[in-house]
Amino acid sequence: MRRELDGGFTLDDDPRRVDVDAVHAFISQESYWGAGRPRELVESAIRGSTRVVGLYRDDEQMGFARAVSDGATVAYLADVYVLGPFRGRGLGLELVREIVDGGPLAHVWWLLHTADAQVLYSKLGFTDAPPVHPTMERARRSSPRGESGGAEPRLRSSLPRP
Repeated sequence: MRRELDGGFTLDDDPRRVDVDAVHAFISQESYWGAGRPRELVESAIRGSTRVVGLYRDDEQMGFARAVSDGATVAYLADVYVLGPFRGRGLGLELVREIVDGGPLAHVWWLLHTADAQVLYSKLGFTDAPPVHPTMERARRSSPRGESGGAEPRLRSSLPRP
């Protein structure tokens, strides 16, 4: 898929076009969710994603989003960004719209963790209403065998805790 947007911008889901250095620079230096993330981890995440969509102006990467999915029931939206000088033009909305509605994952249940941009995501059907079922998270472990342990899982629910 390649789609032209106003202002000379292009959305493209060709993973070979992704500028891993640009994505790494933003995620590791400017994002709240991936501060300090090593380049190798960013590259591995991109390679392991079901779908990636880049936002480009000419050949320069201006934004990015990726999805991880089983392709049948659920997908997770991750690492979404548009560079600061290009925000407020609807580019983020088109980027997210393309990844969730424009491709082979349009029929699945989408999940997302975010601390900002709820207004943007709500335009595409995401909601911050209490989940139908409680959700749990398991923190990433620092080693393959998990010697460091990591944080305890967190239960999120609108239900009162005992």
